[in-house]
Amino acid sequence: SERRFVETLARAAVAVGVAGVFIETHQDPDNSTSSDGPNMLPLKDMPALLERLMAFDRIAKGL
Repeated sequence: SERRFVETLARAAVAVGVAGVFIETHQDPDNSTSSDGPNMLPLKDMPALLERLMAFDRIAKGL
């Protein structure tokens, strides 16, 4: 599974100033019919990740 890298890659993107990130998500990625299931973040994990990314963005921008 590559989903373990989602937060690290998103934080790196935020650190260099991207205006947004695209994160694939699914309610149950391990049982998704999509071939991207192993790369998807569970939907339940998105709110906390977005809060951390927004906080990191404020720090990266010196706000």
